[in-house]
Amino acid sequence: MRQHGVFALVVLVATNSSALAQAPSSDATTYPERIVRVIVPFSAGSMTDIMARTIADKLTAQWSQQVIVENRPGLAGTASVAKSAGDGYTLMLTSNGHTVIGNLNKNIAFDPLKDFMGVTQVASTPLIMVTSPSSEYKSVQDLIEAAKAKPGSLNYSSAGLGSTTGIAGELFKQVTNTSIVNLAVRGLPETHTAVIRGDVAIGFTFFNAAGDLIQSGKIRALAVTGAKRLSGLPDIPTFKEAGVPEFEYDAWFGIMAPAGTSKAIVIKASLAIGRILEMPDVRARFEPHGMMLISSTPEKFDTVIKTDAERYSKIIKPAT
Repeated sequence: MRQHGVFALVVLVATNSSALAQAPSSDATTYPERIVRVIVPFSAGSMTDIMARTIADKLTAQWSQQVIVENRPGLAGTASVAKSAGDGYTLMLTSNGHTVIGNLNKNIAFDPLKDFMGVTQVASTPLIMVTSPSSEYKSVQDLIEAAKAKPGSLNYSSAGLGSTTGIAGELFKQVTNTSIVNLAVRGLPETHTAVIRGDVAIGFTFFNAAGDLIQSGKIRALAVTGAKRLSGLPDIPTFKEAGVPEFEYDAWFGIMAPAGTSKAIVIKASLAIGRILEMPDVRARFEPHGMMLISSTPEKFDTVIKTDAERYSKIIKPAT
């Protein structure tokens, strides 16, 4: 998919003096010498999956070494990365939903912060609230009124409360003071199916994943979570325009490595991915669909992860 417009490319890693000053040491000079696996803890066709495959193909060409993507949806996929050797041959491309895994699952066998280290952020993008074209909801206000009239009777589809779409749903509930039940599915393709069939009142998705469905009328878009409208959906209002100015939310995606991975290898991977995000063909693939490509130093990405973990832990609570 490529959950979710016009992108502004911000390349920080290639020009950040601290990163450039830390040239990879000798243990990274021959990296990679074998297959590198990028784990995606979401189903095929998800935003993370599409981005991962684009980056993997480019890394394969850049490194002259095969980089493959493996879809391992759910906590099991993330746990497999946490338990992997910190040698640079197992990476993970995930979303900001990673930051609340520990809050939602107190008994998981890994620490989402301590057991991972940031490599680089890769993108940021708004989400789109969608519903079935046959639903009674013609606007966000229609949905809010229905949710308040019958608390707990409506549901929304997401890849789980700890996913990017799950965070969007819970934030929407908080700012609108509504009670809408989360229906967890594997990923965006399943969300689209649930919305089209009317199994859920609404879902959250990205333009890259659902733009064609929306433009063809198979799914009705109600609003965009970003600060401005998507160029690909000029008639769809922002939530501010739809009467919910407090709801503005962009999802981010980034690459992580198991804790303890050689800093030299992490820097080498970060710089390589930063170069990929500057490529005209990569920008042309994602920018028209509302994605902002953003590379960063490992240190800056670690800060983003920790800051969001603190923010979202106050919003996303375990289901009761």
